Amino acid sequence: MAEGNRATAKTNFIYSMIRADLNQGILGEMPVHTRFPPEPNGYLHIGHAKAILLNYFIAKDFKGKFNLRFDDTNPIKEEQEFVDSIIEDIRWLGADWEERLFFSSDYFETKYQFALRLIETGYAYVCDLNPDKIREYRGTLTEPGRDSPYRNRPATENLDLFERMRKGEFPNGSRVLRAKIDMTSGNLNMRDPVIYRILHAHHHRTGDKWCIYPMYDFDHPFSDTLEGITHSLCSIEYSDHRPLYDWIVDRALELMPEAIKFRSRQTEFARLSMNYTVMSKRKLRRLVEEKHVDGWDDPRLPTIAGLRRRGVTPEAIVDFQERIGVSRADSTADLALFEHCIRQDLEIKAPRIMAVIDPLKIVITNWPVGKTEMFEMENRPDDEKAGKRQVPFSGTLFIEREDFMEEPPKKFFRLAPGREVRLKGAYIIHCDKVFKDKLGNITELHCTYDPQTRSGSDTSGKKVKGVIHWVAVEHAVYASVNLYDTLFSVENPEEAEEGDFTTLINPDSLRICTNVPIEPSVRAALPGSRFQFLRKGYFYLEPERSTAEKMVFNRIVQLRDSWAKTQK
Repeated sequence: MAEGNRATAKTNFIYSMIRADLNQGILGEMPVHTRFPPEPNGYLHIGHAKAILLNYFIAKDFKGKFNLRFDDTNPIKEEQEFVDSIIEDIRWLGADWEERLFFSSDYFETKYQFALRLIETGYAYVCDLNPDKIREYRGTLTEPGRDSPYRNRPATENLDLFERMRKGEFPNGSRVLRAKIDMTSGNLNMRDPVIYRILHAHHHRTGDKWCIYPMYDFDHPFSDTLEGITHSLCSIEYSDHRPLYDWIVDRALELMPEAIKFRSRQTEFARLSMNYTVMSKRKLRRLVEEKHVDGWDDPRLPTIAGLRRRGVTPEAIVDFQERIGVSRADSTADLALFEHCIRQDLEIKAPRIMAVIDPLKIVITNWPVGKTEMFEMENRPDDEKAGKRQVPFSGTLFIEREDFMEEPPKKFFRLAPGREVRLKGAYIIHCDKVFKDKLGNITELHCTYDPQTRSGSDTSGKKVKGVIHWVAVEHAVYASVNLYDTLFSVENPEEAEEGDFTTLINPDSLRICTNVPIEPSVRAALPGSRFQFLRKGYFYLEPERSTAEKMVFNRIVQLRDSWAKTQK
């Protein structure tokens, strides 16, 4: 994993807090210990990458430990597919949890025993109110809550009911276990929150063993203390949940000290938002299920799987995360900055080749029949060690259609009738004749070349401003090319109403180009290779969809953020 600008990253407030903890001896003999606790109910996105990398690098920088723990407490929404994808994504990013892969379900029995102790000591009770009534009794931000009529049940009755809940005697939603805290608290999360609910559902790991499952606000802090997590880092929306986190941890220390490794502490940081996309898992799921996109790994999505399939490297993601930094204040990262990081990474990695996305055929009428000439070209002009390649040139070529205009404006320096242009690394050609079909569409150009203008040995003295790329027709490799753009046509689709955000999808977010001619050196490319198609952008040879008969390239990013200009 590329570590980006680590010196800058180590100045954020979380690093400062941990240094202070170490200096004050708060951790004692414990190492700094962090974790990433995803719920396996969808694929991870680039916002999760921020949390993953923050937790991993903190553990690494302080010579501590990093856990991966799945919060698998809701079997209705969770699937093994999501577990597998999350593991693959985190490995691809380069975060190493070593042998510390855990699941909340690993601790179900321990958590059940903790819940029993809460009941025995009067800290929890079984409540028969339905969800609507619980919300009604909870009150509002301006009105205190009311005690549940079941709040003062004897512990013996609560224990009996809770054990029967576990045995499956009651239907979903009929009873819950609630913590007994303070129904008048100014923090609604402290008004006797639900800590267990009944769910008769098959769990992807425990099967049908359990029909009661802990709630996140109960499960999360208790799991942290069991694992010895010293710093529980989460996004800013959980700041109001911190008092409940502390309450659970304190009760665990009081009632189950033999199982507790450390008194974990929660710290919040701003989540990552980015323009021209959505990060809400609910909205991402809807895009997938309603088939607005081609699955969770669609390259237009901000999912890590989608970015990987598009061809983005983990090093670019790390660099992006380092640049945006970590703070307490929510902000929206600019997609243009992310694309800049991608370009910077690929600029020093991707060899250059020529491909013609929208081909226009030209015939060099004075070229000797059947002749092929080889031109040596640099793979990367800024790096001699990258080597050179041989590119064949013949009398029939493809150029980009946009590189020709029949009636060009004043500052158009490419090919036009009666004008000259240099073919990249080859000769200067002159456009003599334009051919069209019955509808007036240009189908072919006839040109002549000047043999004295050969690149590297030009003796003509001619000066032309335009240089265009090309591919020899007879030697071309034909591929399918996917041109990706932003999925949404507006800058802030997250602000749209839930029912309306899909209407903001960019109709040009994907353009599929078939039979794109590419220079023949690409035949030697391995699946997963990345290239800069000269003047067209960076492209990725997608391993999963390419075959020996047909290569499939995904455009990772354009050479400039020209899309941003078109949105203004």
